[in-house]
Amino acid sequence: MKIIKMIGTLFFCGFLNQAFAADKIEMNEYMVQSDTPGISLYVRNKHLAGVKKFTAEKTLLYVHGSTYPSETAFDLSLGGTSWMEYMAARGYDVWLVDLRGYGKSTRPPEMDQPADQNSPLVRTDVAVSDVSSAVDYILKKRNINKMNLLGWSWGTTIMGKYTTEHNDKVNKLVLYAPQWLRQGGPALTDNGGVLGAYRVASVSDAKKRWLAGVPENAKSTLIPEGWFEKWADATFDTDPWGKNQSPKKLRAPNGTVQDAREYWSAGKPVYDPKDIRVPVMLVHAEWDADLPSYMLYEYFTKLENAPYKIMLQISEGTHTLIMEKNRMLMFAGVQDFLDSGFKPEK
Repeated sequence: MKIIKMIGTLFFCGFLNQAFAADKIEMNEYMVQSDTPGISLYVRNKHLAGVKKFTAEKTLLYVHGSTYPSETAFDLSLGGTSWMEYMAARGYDVWLVDLRGYGKSTRPPEMDQPADQNSPLVRTDVAVSDVSSAVDYILKKRNINKMNLLGWSWGTTIMGKYTTEHNDKVNKLVLYAPQWLRQGGPALTDNGGVLGAYRVASVSDAKKRWLAGVPENAKSTLIPEGWFEKWADATFDTDPWGKNQSPKKLRAPNGTVQDAREYWSAGKPVYDPKDIRVPVMLVHAEWDADLPSYMLYEYFTKLENAPYKIMLQISEGTHTLIMEKNRMLMFAGVQDFLDSGFKPEK
């Protein structure tokens, strides 16, 4: 390791003030060895400065979706704070991980070759093993035996599948934009044709995908001024090759697209949610065109053995709610779930 310095719907009427003193939050960055020689994973941590004792209930790991890395969504400061800092300011020990091929983690050597020379990289089982490496590192470092997990989009599949295999290491599970069986048409990340090792996205592609499904009269006010540009600059700078292209581009492994074809679009789940045995919260936004609402509702019914489950559906938001005007509804709702000591009555 190298240190590099309805049924159950949630309603609430308010949330904590987001303001905090940024200088009171401590950040550390690490490169954690994966289960593959030569592949290291970028892991970032934030918590209140001076805290030395950590608990399972207040430790959380986040993982990204299929195209973009963790840090430019979960820890991008917008309006004075990021989601990572929002949690850290409330006493949580917060972590994020970039899977191999993303962000600051090692890119497999195939990503430096023409995409059509290799098969799709970073399938879900590989991503789950990367999360497992990160979880084990954090549990050992903090001397705890379990923690909370949070996944977005494809990250919900990764965290969900990981939990089915390691319920004993998970305290609570948060799935933001849960992935489930697709009822028609390909995913927005699938342009058809033969899949190579990776695909290449542009800033214009990202904006078009972000606003898919949003009513025309809402597009101009959905994303606060300057937020998309700040995210795009930060995100496209994470690709050493892509940031030097004109215009900038970003390479994303195609393993998740191949999985969508073989499993989610073929009616075959990657894992069974009934094997999840920890409290679960599902979060979704009404205009999510990537993973539409029907997936949320169907997935909710499959959580047969969770001690309890909560569903939060937010209005006027997309798949990228994390960086939109209503993001604080999600931040506060998830925080309430994590903070709660609720146990079903007997």
